[in-house]
Amino acid sequence: MAAKTKAKPGDNGKLIAENRKARHNYAILETLEAGLVLTGSEVKSLRSGQANIAESYASPEKGEMWLINGAIPPYPQANPAYNHEERRPRKLLLKAKQIEKLKQARERQGMTIVPLRLFFNDRGIAKLQIGVAKGKNVADKRQDSKKRDWERQKARVMKENG
Repeated sequence: MAAKTKAKPGDNGKLIAENRKARHNYAILETLEAGLVLTGSEVKSLRSGQANIAESYASPEKGEMWLINGAIPPYPQANPAYNHEERRPRKLLLKAKQIEKLKQARERQGMTIVPLRLFFNDRGIAKLQIGVAKGKNVADKRQDSKKRDWERQKARVMKENG
């Protein structure tokens, strides 16, 4: 996904990246907000609005939660010796109970942990909204599409007649 700088209504922070395909491919059952362990050049790159979380996922490993395959491009003004790798695993900051709950949902119920949004909160701290999700099949996606089309058509008729 392309980087976004526009905040959603009700947010005090700045939206950096959003995984729109996640809501299409998965039924999101629960969401959590997690902090990220980042280097200075990663934060600078995020502040310039560059990130991609479309192909990434979260995985519990050794009692910690990690963001795998999230792309934050290197910051061009940073010294090459201190710059970061684009797709390195990044540690997510969650409480132990939350990590255990996510781990159990993934192992027992076959859920997936997908990143939904990457943003700066009102204090200027980078946060990642992750969702516990169950994969949709083709019929579910088709049903959602029909429902969305019906809502659009209904709104159009109401606007014309109202």
